Amino acid sequence: MKRIVLIFVLTLLISCSKNPEEFIKHVNGYWEIKQVIFPNGDKKDYKYNENIDYISIDDSLKGFRKKLKPGFNSKYVTSKDAEGITVKIENDSLNLYYKTPYTSWKETVLSASESTLKVVNGRETVYIYKRYKPMKIDLE
Repeated sequence: MKRIVLIFVLTLLISCSKNPEEFIKHVNGYWEIKQVIFPNGDKKDYKYNENIDYISIDDSLKGFRKKLKPGFNSKYVTSKDAEGITVKIENDSLNLYYKTPYTSWKETVLSASESTLKVVNGRETVYIYKRYKPMKIDLE
């Protein structure tokens, strides 16, 4: 009986495990921060964001992240600054290595789907993003 329960639990764990390679296709795009969960358990919810993140990763697993200010009708205001990204799969995790002229850091993708992105940084702060949908205004 114990073996049957053990086999069932292992099968369940294996089938529920997430393949980090599957996350890559969802990371690209426009993201709006929804919530931050701090290491002490405190949470900060965001109802409105002045800036959004644009992430672009190519087939060579290199790319960039830029901060954008949404404008009207899918137009954005941005600076020329961008954070370089190198993507690596390590220990069954998808890691994003960021680099600027001033610093570098790593974030681990906990989950990624068409609508949600969840990452944790080296300080164990979890960032939950939702896919940004631009507002379109009919000026007629």
